[in-house]
Amino acid sequence: MLYFLNTLFPVRYLTLGLCAMGLALSLFSLIVFGVGWGPFLVCAWLVGVGVYDLRQTKRSILRNYPVIGHMRFMMEFVRPEIRQYFIESDNEATPFSRAQRSLVYQRAKNEPDKRPFGTQLDVHAEGYEWMNHSVAPTVLSSHDFRVTVGPDRAKPYSISVFNISAMSFGALSANAILALNAGAKRGGFAHDTGEGSISAHHRVHGGDLIWEIGSGYFGCRNEDGSFNADKFAANAADPQVKLIELKLSQGAKPGHGGVLPGPKVTAEIAAARGVPIGVDCVSPAAHSAFSTPIEMLEFIERLRQLSGGKPTGFKLCIGHPWEWFAMVKAMLATGITPDFIVVDGAEGGTGAAPLEFTDHVGSPLQEGLLLVHNTLRGAGLRDKIKVGCAGKVVSSFDISRLMALGADWCNSARGFMFALGCIQAQHCHTGACPTGVTTQDPLRQQSLVVPDKAERVFNFHQQTLHALQELVQAAGVSHPSEITAHHIVRRSSDNRVRSLAQSILTQLPTGALLDDDAAGLPLIYRQNWPLAQAQSFQAIIAV
Repeated sequence: MLYFLNTLFPVRYLTLGLCAMGLALSLFSLIVFGVGWGPFLVCAWLVGVGVYDLRQTKRSILRNYPVIGHMRFMMEFVRPEIRQYFIESDNEATPFSRAQRSLVYQRAKNEPDKRPFGTQLDVHAEGYEWMNHSVAPTVLSSHDFRVTVGPDRAKPYSISVFNISAMSFGALSANAILALNAGAKRGGFAHDTGEGSISAHHRVHGGDLIWEIGSGYFGCRNEDGSFNADKFAANAADPQVKLIELKLSQGAKPGHGGVLPGPKVTAEIAAARGVPIGVDCVSPAAHSAFSTPIEMLEFIERLRQLSGGKPTGFKLCIGHPWEWFAMVKAMLATGITPDFIVVDGAEGGTGAAPLEFTDHVGSPLQEGLLLVHNTLRGAGLRDKIKVGCAGKVVSSFDISRLMALGADWCNSARGFMFALGCIQAQHCHTGACPTGVTTQDPLRQQSLVVPDKAERVFNFHQQTLHALQELVQAAGVSHPSEITAHHIVRRSSDNRVRSLAQSILTQLPTGALLDDDAAGLPLIYRQNWPLAQAQSFQAIIAV
């Protein structure tokens, strides 16, 4: 009964309902007793505000929480102290996250992102980083920085250096997917589908897609959950699909898999994933289409052929180093190379994951990216494979820094969620998202007005790349790929100042891993490279 009543009149409309009740009572008092003009006018005004809130399209919170939602914006108006505590704070309690979210909101709304009184960071603190600039800055005509993936393939793709990271329909609402893809279409950047496959909502606006294939093979599976080549070929032939990405693991919960409970598997989600309606949808922890590094690369080559020659690669969060080395040895043994590799950092987010996995499993992005970049250099493969990355990438400085460490492009999930209006209420797994971003509740997601939020997605991308252009010009170079680890400087714990090239980056010489003499290599290679084998993900155990 309570569920039925909540469906008819959701609790979040309680304030508006009380105002309407007060209006009715005060009107009755006026008619019967001739008194009560004050309460009548107040209640009439509040009901008018609530009706306006429900009909306006700019603020999702007010559409979901009429009248009472204004409390949030009252706090936002009193800035900066109260705004920083109530509005920009989050449960992670990290100043980095607060500042970055505020920056995204400003750029998404096309508000000025300039700040008075200089830096708000402690420039003398351990870990503070900055970019070296040039006294001879460049002047660039465009901020549309791109990289070509699979230049030798039948259908190469020129990808933006900043794209939407993997978020599935089901994790996000239909309106969120529609807004993200509309923004991607307008801005000419890529939208990763996540492992939930390509839904009808991804197809409405025609934005470029990176189709992620997870261990559940959603969108290309048989009834038993195994891979179906015919279904894959049919979906991959869609002109919207520009890249094929095989997901080995994600940073938020690497090696875990997951289950979407049956009650949440709606008709739309079932159609996108190719699973029965109302039945638990399982993402296994491991793939069934391959079990060795060589088989994995052969599967990637098969996907590439079935897609008609579209660039194909894989995504992973680095775990056991010998397993990653085994993949590289398999590339050398077979001559099969992915067109790209996306490195997902452990700091990446998810709608729900076990606490231990989010906090303590998987390599952070910096360490994972450096290992992938250097290993490909050492194996003589770096020029053949593009490297993307994801993991709390929000600002243009984030992009510059990660490209300096070896990335060719960056993906962002959290940043684009903020652009949609996410306030990190952390109700993603409950279906009660206050802004309509991560809910399947049809009433709640109506608060996310697609044209308005698509504009904000576009603005965030454009403003971030414009800021990146200014950084590139200040550094005196012509493309973010020319920013190196020598440009980024860090203050260490002993108050020394070193560039990233001096403090954390050991560039392996090209081909260094092809030499049998490993004496001069960093410890991780000396210990783990000999343990890796192309025929198995298991390490070689000395007897």
